[in-house]
Amino acid sequence: MSTLQRTEFASAVAELARERHIDPEVVINSIKEAILAAFRRDAQEDGSFNEDWEYSVELDEVTGKTEIYALDENKKKRLVTPPGFGRIAAQVAKQVIVQKIREAEKSAILDDYRSKTGTLVLGTIIRLDANYAVVDIGRTYGILPKNEQIPQENYRVGSKFDFLIKEVGPLDEAMGGQGGERVILSRRDPEMVAALLKREVPEVANGAVELKGIAREAGVRTKVAVFSSRRSVDPVGACVGQKGVRIAEIIRVLGGEKVDVIQFSNNVEKFIAAALLPAENLDISVDKEKKTAFVLAPADQLPLAIGRDGHNVRLASELTGYEIEVKKGKEKKEEAPKEGKAKKEKEEKEKMKKEADEDKKNKEKKAKGEKEK
Repeated sequence: MSTLQRTEFASAVAELARERHIDPEVVINSIKEAILAAFRRDAQEDGSFNEDWEYSVELDEVTGKTEIYALDENKKKRLVTPPGFGRIAAQVAKQVIVQKIREAEKSAILDDYRSKTGTLVLGTIIRLDANYAVVDIGRTYGILPKNEQIPQENYRVGSKFDFLIKEVGPLDEAMGGQGGERVILSRRDPEMVAALLKREVPEVANGAVELKGIAREAGVRTKVAVFSSRRSVDPVGACVGQKGVRIAEIIRVLGGEKVDVIQFSNNVEKFIAAALLPAENLDISVDKEKKTAFVLAPADQLPLAIGRDGHNVRLASELTGYEIEVKKGKEKKEEAPKEGKAKKEKEEKEKMKKEADEDKKNKEKKAKGEKEK
């Protein structure tokens, strides 16, 4: 019979801990606090509680046997375990256990999400507020603050999105925070793009491709610099995927936001030229001390280099760390085709003249031979 009792108590503690994803020690401590609270409630009611004494609970984790001790003014330990508890005291004990386990469960959940900071989670929007959205992310609710939302996106109750777990911490009071830690989500942070690349591109996840930098204007455009020290790996091709399937999935998750994947280079001029793509044929001069770059672009490439509302050059500056100024360059390239055409025509004329001279000489030789005969 005693073996059954031990098994029942230990099994009950273990099962509760497993269901709530908490440590069994937390359950044991909760029971101790609950018993002490119940004892205090009854002892204060019958006048036997001494405020100057220190009370403690000893609980056998195998049998579940509980004893309450008091340490008096003389540091003498006394056994004060009552034969039982009243109805109200039992209710107090139950409330304490529920509260403590609930707090421990919440803490365990937050610790779990804290360990997942920087990763993605699928969530459903369940409530919209003026300053934030509440998102169901599985074991708890996450908060998507206004400044972590993409302005162009339409957030509605029931909508599903991929979110970045940005941090676990208190919500800003300006956004209605009332203390306590929350799981803070984001769709605007550049790390969201990094997390998507790690999820969609195995070469990024295993370290074969390094992310050297990310510059983002959420909802509009993102530029990602990638690099690989392995000769057999094309970092840009790996991120784009066969027929662009990998980058297409990332763009879909980001709601159509354009994503440029460029090759990182230690050559600053080459890196800046890549960062300013799709613009081509650029004349770039760099001041490495001042971290500035002056770029001359042909007239037809100037709008591409600058981008709509200056997005392209602004993101290129952020990505490379250089302040980039783009100006219209001289149209030198147009003269080359004309010169090449004239040169080709001259060569053809000389060739035709040479062939005509050879034909004339052959005819003369032939006529002279017939005459001698």
